[in-house]
Amino acid sequence: MLSKAQISLITSLQHKKFRKQHGLFIVEGVKSVLEFLSSDYQIHSLYTTSEARTKMGNLPQKIKCITVSAAEIQKISGLTNPQGVLALVHLPTVESFDWALLRQQHNLLLDDIQDPGNLGTIIRTAEWFGINHIICSIGTVDAFNPKVVQATMGSLARVKVYYTALADFIKQAEIPTFAALLEGKSIYKTAFGNAGLIILGNEGNGIRQEIIEQVDHAITIPRIGSAESLNVAVATTIFCSEIARQKLEPS
Repeated sequence: MLSKAQISLITSLQHKKFRKQHGLFIVEGVKSVLEFLSSDYQIHSLYTTSEARTKMGNLPQKIKCITVSAAEIQKISGLTNPQGVLALVHLPTVESFDWALLRQQHNLLLDDIQDPGNLGTIIRTAEWFGINHIICSIGTVDAFNPKVVQATMGSLARVKVYYTALADFIKQAEIPTFAALLEGKSIYKTAFGNAGLIILGNEGNGIRQEIIEQVDHAITIPRIGSAESLNVAVATTIFCSEIARQKLEPS
């Protein structure tokens, strides 16, 4: 049976302040938890119902696994329909940038993305297309927000997400910058090369002016219909897809 202290700790991790204070975040669902179990992340503890435990297979002996009731899972879960598995995972150590690596590849830069679902989808999309590093502005939603973690479907276990001052980062990166803007060169007529920073902006306000001033290439996704704008996660998918196409089908 879970104690009040355990329930209080777990539910507090819905908030960034307490995730930072305890150095922990929540992962829910069989698939997502298994992804983190097989990653470099350190698992603090695992809570499962008896039914869900049978779906987990053999767990490493070092994992602290606690069997709880469906009612207890409901108390600690952030989901409307919990899957019976919840893990507390240690936040990763903040790493310095590997500039040599970043300058050899395409990286996503996210300027003040606010919606957890958007960020989670972007992380999942990035992994699909082989982009392993995402650099976020300080104002971007926390990648370890439970809603973000859930939306990544386990991809967060492998994609590295950093938070920094983007303007300073761009200056130090010394590789081409491509920004998703309403006015610019067509994405389908743009050569993305072998490396670059792909910049996408806030859902309502787009990319901040101080970032736009450092952009080498303003890129637009041609509009054929009459929609006012594209969802930022959808726009990211289109950019990642075109970059992948160019790598797979070099002219």
